[in-house]
Amino acid sequence: MSINVSVCMATYNGAAYVKEQLESILADIDENDEVVIVDDASTDSTLTVIESIGDSRIRLLRQPANRGYVRTFEQAMLEARGQVLLLADQDDVWVEGRTKVLARAVQVNGVAASNLRLLDSGAPLRSPLSGRPWVLRKADSHRRLRNEIKILMGDMPYFGCAMGVTRDVLARVTPFPSFLTESHDLWIATVANRHGLMSHVEDFTIERRVHDSNASTPRPRGIRKVLRARWMLVRAYIEAGSR
Repeated sequence: MSINVSVCMATYNGAAYVKEQLESILADIDENDEVVIVDDASTDSTLTVIESIGDSRIRLLRQPANRGYVRTFEQAMLEARGQVLLLADQDDVWVEGRTKVLARAVQVNGVAASNLRLLDSGAPLRSPLSGRPWVLRKADSHRRLRNEIKILMGDMPYFGCAMGVTRDVLARVTPFPSFLTESHDLWIATVANRHGLMSHVEDFTIERRVHDSNASTPRPRGIRKVLRARWMLVRAYIEAGSR
């Protein structure tokens, strides 16, 4: 069976929201598509919830020990069999039509990133620096250096849950660098911007659920953590040049 779209999801103690997210995904993909879920050694009922859905398009893989969301997403992408890989968090809700929008967009350059809005209000996210609506513009897709500078500033709304890549690009973004301990989405975006592979999609394709357990959070971090993260992104930019 030929698979066109693989949805790649990492789960960890996501029992509260994963069913609603999976239902929104399964309603949006085709019968021959798949959802690859790698569970990062959950200790709650996440696995039971997923198995109870009973959809043959779901492939559930269990990691025996917790490795963190970066390595878990990497594993999900490596396990995917489709020509188009769409990343998905365990706790958001897909907007109807997302699959077709992103599957079409990744064909342009190889990587696509769309906008997302808040689940509770329908409003776009706001920039942590300026407070303005935090949205991607199609016209900025090829402003590679500008986009990378804004990544380093922490002011670029690239979220893995709103991204997709083609199988051809998978070999360029994986394996993830060994020093990458967070922000797999910014690594993918850095590779894409470094090599002119990025396409911005102005559609809102995700309704993002914000809660205390989000892997990425708008809460302020200490200066040491910020500097460590910025140095990691500089290293990612250097590494991306060799891919």
